[in-house]
Order: sequence, then structure tokens, then C-alpha cells
Amino acid sequence: MTATDLINFETEIADLFNTAKIRAPVHLYYGNEERMIEIFRDVRPEDWVCCSWRSHYQCLLKGVPPAEVRAEILAGRSISLCFPQYRVVSSAIVGGIVPIAVGIALGLKRRGEPGRVHCFMGEMTSETGIAHESIKYSFNHKLPIRFIVEDNGKSVCTDTRESWNQPALTAEQASHPMVVYYKYETKYPHAGAGVRVQF
Repeated sequence: MTATDLINFETEIADLFNTAKIRAPVHLYYGNEERMIEIFRDVRPEDWVCCSWRSHYQCLLKGVPPAEVRAEILAGRSISLCFPQYRVVSSAIVGGIVPIAVGIALGLKRRGEPGRVHCFMGEMTSETGIAHESIKYSFNHKLPIRFIVEDNGKSVCTDTRESWNQPALTAEQASHPMVVYYKYETKYPHAGAGVRVQF
């Protein structure tokens, strides 16, 4: 899947949402296609991918057919896409996916199974207690997991740095062997595609 494929998919979803064909919230990606493709070079078929409510790109890059992803979005499940047969799990609860990802990684280690967990979270989630505790637990127990912090500056229309009164995020200013941090700009709002849609 190329960057153009990813952009075209999200553009179609944005158009469907803006014309009220999708009767549930959507959270769209844009502007981080090359970075996501780079991250997924490290993701193998036996690995698990855990996401928040913004997970279209992860599903597509993990190998879920676009038609299946589209069908789930049209059915109103954009913010909780789960494809266990492809080892993709999402949660729409802020911070909710992080301990789930740790649990999957712990299970892999205890059973001696191959595979690794790649846990995606937004910049506000990365500053929560559950994220810090999960990263610490995973590091101390040497779990097969990495955490990817995606900073698009949206965080439910609230500036994360201003909210925490800090000029830089924890993941931004201190490197950690289990954490990948990147920042990107998107043309989409936190939720939706720019047109007010009444459900």
C-alpha cells in the first residue's frame, strides 16, 4: 500500500462522512503517510497492532482489505475497528488500548509465542498515567512491545502542551528504547472531515 493509496482511502471516507453516508464519528489521518509506511516496515504478520480511535491507516497497512475496512466504517465502527484475524485491535476509550496492548505482549511472552505488539497512541494519551505506567511495566518486564506516540496537536481540540503547562511532551524530550515519537500536521479536525454532520 502506497502513500497515495492511503490518502485516497481517507479522502473517500471523508467524502462519505461529509455527505452523511456514515452515521457515526470518524477520525481521519493525513500528512503522516510516509512515516506510517516506515513504521510498518517493522511490523510482521505475527505481530499485533493496537490503536486508538484513529486506525484506518494501521488496518490497511496491516493487510486488512480496504473493502473490509470501508464496510466496518460504513457500519459505524470507525472508532473501534477490530480485526482479530489480522491481529488488529482498537479502542475508542482515551488510553484504553494501552493496557490491552501490554496484556497482549505479556501473553505472548508467557506463552513463548513469536510476535510483538505495536501500540499507537495520541500525544495527550501519552501524557496520562496509564501510558507512563504501561511503558514502565513493559520495560521492566522486558515485554515484546513498542509504543508509537503520534503528535498531531489535536487531542480533542485541546492543546496538550498548554493543558499540562509544559513546552515539550515527555516522549518528545526524553528518548526511551520502547517509544517511537513523531509529529505531523493534518488537514482534518480532531473528529469528522470539516463538515458538520448530524447523526
